Amino acid sequence: MAARLLLLFIIAPIVELFLLVKIGGIIGVVPTIALVLLTAIIGSQLVRRQGMGVMNRIREAQAHGEAPALPMLDGAALLLAGFFLLTPGFISDALGFLLLIPKLRQRLARAMLSRFVILTPGSGGFGRGPFGGADDGTIEGEYQRKSDRSDRPGPDNRLDRDD
Repeated sequence: MAARLLLLFIIAPIVELFLLVKIGGIIGVVPTIALVLLTAIIGSQLVRRQGMGVMNRIREAQAHGEAPALPMLDGAALLLAGFFLLTPGFISDALGFLLLIPKLRQRLARAMLSRFVILTPGSGGFGRGPFGGADDGTIEGEYQRKSDRSDRPGPDNRLDRDD
């Protein structure tokens, strides 16, 4: 874990700066700055447009009573794409533009969901199986015991809707 944090916070910015300096030396300082600004502007517009579609899918899933897990992870990947695209650097821009590909985001979301257990409402917290859900053989209902009239046959022995 510490090695990953070292890569993330120390080595990645150094590599980004190295590439910015190298590309700036090849094409010039002003075109390099313009390129970094252009990728940020284009990327933010694409993230915004795709984010609206993700918000609509989340609302649709909630309206149908479904858990919006895939659209939520899709939105999280878009948030990460926006972060990468607003961060100056060519490697982060490449990662950000990769995350703007919907099929890739959905594949990543499904891979992440396969690692988690999702509990559904009404499953008793344990899902389907011997401890809750539909497989435990429990039948829920209501009953009423009428002690003084239960030994006599006839219409008084029945439960009516008014009882």
